[in-house]
Amino acid sequence: MQNYYIITLQKRVMSFDFETKISAKLVNEKTIVLNPKMQNILKERGFGESEKDTLILDSFETLFLLYNNKLELKKVNRKITFDELMQKSIQKHDDTLIRFLLYRDLRTRGYVVKDGFGFGSDFRVYERGNYGLKDAKFLIFAFNEGTQQKIGKLYKNIEEITKMGKEPIIAVIERRGEIIYYKVNKMNFSENEPEFEMKDFKFN
Repeated sequence: MQNYYIITLQKRVMSFDFETKISAKLVNEKTIVLNPKMQNILKERGFGESEKDTLILDSFETLFLLYNNKLELKKVNRKITFDELMQKSIQKHDDTLIRFLLYRDLRTRGYVVKDGFGFGSDFRVYERGNYGLKDAKFLIFAFNEGTQQKIGKLYKNIEEITKMGKEPIIAVIERRGEIIYYKVNKMNFSENEPEFEMKDFKFN
């Protein structure tokens, strides 16, 4: 089933503002970019984190660039494909495909996306043009359609995030891969049960 889902992912047309194909090495499960020019191309667009003289791409950045044929990844002298890396990632984390669909959707819309920083969030999302200038505005919580969640814990996490001035967004990934975003407008307790008031939210 995992192979089936990987093969049938519908690719979206995305225009990149760079033609260079990035070269990287996979070392100890890390994607490492050594070429300074290629590092700058990626950093200007919100990819990777600098580490000494290298740039390290996280797993979703690596998958996204491979998926869009913008990355040549090698382990020793062997090329690593998108399907191969996705399979290995799913074996370690069974939610990899769902999170990748969410990451891909947000990146395709032109947003810089980074890993969440706790509170159960999956990703941080920066407003267009604000990466490197301002902190992330949105924190995304990803949920697969039909799965059950502990609302009490989510309530506490969202409450803390709101106090920090962040906007919590709930992303529901449907079975066909479509994603619906909801913004939490209001929270209250009724008979000690947390309730959310949400409305549709669009990342334009």
